Amino acid sequence: MSGLQVVFEDEAVIALAKPAGQPTIPGRGEVGRSLITQLENERGAKFFVVHRLDREASGLVLFAKNAETHRRLCVEFEARRAKKVYLAAVDGRLEGEGRITEPLREFGSGRMAPSPDGKPSTTLWSAERALGGATLLRVEPLTGRKHQIRAHLAFLGHPILGDPRYGPPPRPVGGVRRLMLHALSLRVEASRVYELTVPPPADFASVLAGR
Repeated sequence: MSGLQVVFEDEAVIALAKPAGQPTIPGRGEVGRSLITQLENERGAKFFVVHRLDREASGLVLFAKNAETHRRLCVEFEARRAKKVYLAAVDGRLEGEGRITEPLREFGSGRMAPSPDGKPSTTLWSAERALGGATLLRVEPLTGRKHQIRAHLAFLGHPILGDPRYGPPPRPVGGVRRLMLHALSLRVEASRVYELTVPPPADFASVLAGR
């Protein structure tokens, strides 16, 4: 992996821009590839995972530098006071804005899908601009379920371009090489209010430019 992309850092936290394709934490059988492993190896110190971002997605990930900050941030996320905003380029045309409230649960395949016995899940979306046969959305998950945005938008009939798991085949959706989901910004409070933003990387912007 190339060097870390530091978005913000102070005595309590560090925010990084995660590239698409890199896991936030080690998966089964993975050694040395995750963002947290890279961070700890490069800094020679322990960091605390506050939240995760799908391996296929890019964008902002926040880590705590000490146990107390980690505790405070985890409380904010669990209480749904942390505001996360994503950009998602989806298949098909959408206009205006909407709210998806289908409860989600994980099935044996590891995929998330709407189910009456699922956990409450809410995703807000608004159309930013039309693309060629697609739409760029601004998305705000009000809950933090696994693959929530991907599962909800696929349920809506507008799966995210490049998604290898959600949406009808053939996949990846639209034949795009990367998942077009980017964690754009985060607002959360610990000992102070953090308002952090990271623009989409070149591989995300190039797909938009080509539509």
